[in-house]
Amino acid sequence: MNKPLRIALTKGRLEKDTVGLLEKIGYDCTAIREKGRKLILPVPDGNLEVVLAKANDVITYVEHGVCDMGVVGKDTIQEMQGKFYELVDLGFGRCRFALATKKGQSFYGGYNVKTLATKYPNITRKHFESKGMDVDIIKIEGSVELAPLLELADGIVDIVETGTTLKENGLEIIEDNICPISARLIVNTVSMKMRQSEIENFVTLVEKNL
Repeated sequence: MNKPLRIALTKGRLEKDTVGLLEKIGYDCTAIREKGRKLILPVPDGNLEVVLAKANDVITYVEHGVCDMGVVGKDTIQEMQGKFYELVDLGFGRCRFALATKKGQSFYGGYNVKTLATKYPNITRKHFESKGMDVDIIKIEGSVELAPLLELADGIVDIVETGTTLKENGLEIIEDNICPISARLIVNTVSMKMRQSEIENFVTLVEKNL
């Protein structure tokens, strides 16, 4: 038997959803369910090895070839813009990017350059360039909702699921669905050449069980 295909999973909700998919395919994921603090785990009946990592690191590991495949959100893919194949929209982990401002505050209109706070400067810049708008972007690592409240920015671009956090902080969505997000299966470019049949077989099983 060949060495296991190594697949990096984004820790948290995407990890749980991916494990559910692997179990639906028929794989025994007991080692992942009972992982404790382990970060590299076997799925022997699938000839897979699972690596648990943060989203940005999933892309790094796949791009550099230490993992053959990865499961990561489209948001991270668009923000990091690495070199790999994006093969399957897995359909789970759905959310969206939205533009929000303080309630009652206008954003579009006027000639002043607007300032936006976001964890995703590349996605934000690309969106507003497509509108022909010049914006100043401030990268925030923590709670972006603070930026308009502290008058650091005119608005924020962030991932939204329910919008509850925005409402509770006096913000409102003024542009929804800037970019729909879901989990994607990505593959290292060299692995796709060297282990094509194994990867294609795995992808077929995934697609049949979505």
